[in-house]
Amino acid sequence: MAPSILHSARAKRNGGSLHDIEASIEEQIEHLRNEIAAFAKVVGENSAKQSQTMRARAETSYEDLTARGEELLRELQHGYVRGTREMRRTVRQHPIATIGAAAAFGLAVALLLSRR
Repeated sequence: MAPSILHSARAKRNGGSLHDIEASIEEQIEHLRNEIAAFAKVVGENSAKQSQTMRARAETSYEDLTARGEELLRELQHGYVRGTREMRRTVRQHPIATIGAAAAFGLAVALLLSRR
C-alpha cells in the first residue's frame, strides 16, 4: 500500500495523474522497442555486408592460393626435368666416376646400417 500512496502523492505533487505517467512510460517503452528494432536491423544489415565482404575476400584468397600452387607445381616439374637431364648428361660424360660415386654412397650406407 505504501508504494501506491507514494505514487499518487508524487503524481499530485508533479501536477499529473498516475494515468498520465503510465501512458508516458508506455510511450517510452514503445519508443525503446522501435529503437531496438531499428538497431537490430542495422546490425543485421552490417553483418550481412561484412559476411559478403569476407566471403569475397576468402574466395579471392583461395583463387590466388590455387594459382600460386599451380605455379609452384609447374616450377617443381620444370626443375625435376632439368635435374634429370643434367644427371643423365653427367652419367653419360663420366660413367666411371658415376659408378665410383654410387659405390661410395652404397658403402657409406652399409657402414651406417652395420653400426646399429
